[in-house]
Amino acid sequence: MSQIPPEQQAPHQDPDQQGQENEYEEDGTNKKLIFNVVPSWIVSFVIHVALIILLALLVIPTKREVDLAIESSSTVNETVENIDLDPSDFDDLEENEEEELTETEVSEAVEVETVELVEVVETFDAPNDISDQLSFEQSDVGDLSAASSPGQVSSRTGAGKKAALRKGGGTPESEEAVEAALKWIAKHQLPDGGWSLDHTIGKGDFRKSPNPGELADARTGATALAILPFLGAGNTHLNGDYKKQVQAGLDFLKSRAQRNGRGISFTEPGGTMYSHGLASIVLCEAFAMTQDTSLAPYAQGSIWYIEDVQDRVGGGWRYQPRQQGDTSAVGWQLIALKSAKLSGLNINTNTIRGVEKFLDGVSNAEGSVYGYVAAPTGKRISRATSAVGLLCRMYMGWDKDTPGIQNGVDFLSKRGPSTEKNSGHCNMYYNYYATQVMKHYGGDQWTNWNNQMRDYLIETQGKKGNVKGSWYLAADHAGKKGGRLYSTALATMTLEVYYRFLPIYKDRSAEDDFEL
Repeated sequence: MSQIPPEQQAPHQDPDQQGQENEYEEDGTNKKLIFNVVPSWIVSFVIHVALIILLALLVIPTKREVDLAIESSSTVNETVENIDLDPSDFDDLEENEEEELTETEVSEAVEVETVELVEVVETFDAPNDISDQLSFEQSDVGDLSAASSPGQVSSRTGAGKKAALRKGGGTPESEEAVEAALKWIAKHQLPDGGWSLDHTIGKGDFRKSPNPGELADARTGATALAILPFLGAGNTHLNGDYKKQVQAGLDFLKSRAQRNGRGISFTEPGGTMYSHGLASIVLCEAFAMTQDTSLAPYAQGSIWYIEDVQDRVGGGWRYQPRQQGDTSAVGWQLIALKSAKLSGLNINTNTIRGVEKFLDGVSNAEGSVYGYVAAPTGKRISRATSAVGLLCRMYMGWDKDTPGIQNGVDFLSKRGPSTEKNSGHCNMYYNYYATQVMKHYGGDQWTNWNNQMRDYLIETQGKKGNVKGSWYLAADHAGKKGGRLYSTALATMTLEVYYRFLPIYKDRSAEDDFEL
């Protein structure tokens, strides 16, 4: 049997193998002896094994690919401290709408960004009740006795709500706007318990208000968005004026659950991790408020799925499992992790370390401004992603006097809310996140922000007819895709900011951050 011709040999061979071949070439007798004595099939076998090994070496992960080493084992024993929760829309800033800034140019940042709602194309023809598959033990779900409910959510009802509303800057008019919005949302619930971003679907002339969303199949994401304002105002499936609506909505979300490995997925084609993050927030928040153990497996399972599909290199989330992350998707998953911790569920601390790595990779100016995705040659930032990044940093324990927090709040404060008066249009995605950042920071900057944001929403809410109680604020791509239900959900939660959660910086002795 002759040698393999040089042009057919695998390139980049192992140096040790190259050395052995050189020895054979120096001693032609030994080489011929080997090929004469050893059967040809053994030689062929050895050569093929060598080629397989060489190919494997070419795809071995680099140090960068494995250096994060995010854990997602079936045992999750580590927990993290509280953070604050909230939600809003899906997707994403188009890079050509972002502005690249240096640290010395932060104050010159352009105020335009586009948030894009991801299209969802799948519906489920029948309920997918997997409760009989969920054989979780309490030890799997975490130390439920350590849950902070009603601590962090005590301000949503009763005297706590009234005090928080008054102290935070809410008014009777803002509460009237919230109640009108809840009535509009409740009216548009569908018979199966869910909602649609196309609010015109279903029977009744009241559904004929204009500006429906384009994503009629994004049922999971739409339902989660609709439930969150009810929870924010203190309504659960056990208590409140809208407990029937919340119960039906939770049942609908449960029917969309899909077992995936050790966890539970609420992803939808197109909606992907955005729909999952929103559904996870709802389930964890409802569990935090009620400690209803029937919700625990769904809530914990949704968190395990978030942990399992995190990008193991960069630490973020986007559309597909372990895809390189974007700031918008990361914000929703981190909020879900926070709301899970509020209810005493288990959180893997390595997941939080991954988020820190991601945020470091998309931030500039000591963490005061943030871009959409990590860029190899400088970051491209916008005010919307900066608001998301700053809120994440607050949740994860950055102190109020951290330069990144102080400068970031200044960055948002100088631009103010996105309204027709300030910028010629209204971007509710930015307003939703930035309002939370400013509320947690407090002080005169919050007072100035709140006076503008609160009064603007009260003034622009529909006052009569089918639009009464709703908003359509669609300056961005997400607003147009999500339609009136999307705008109404975000605006309502923005007006609930006074009492949804206690201020992060009110009492640092409570350690309201992720303890790593």
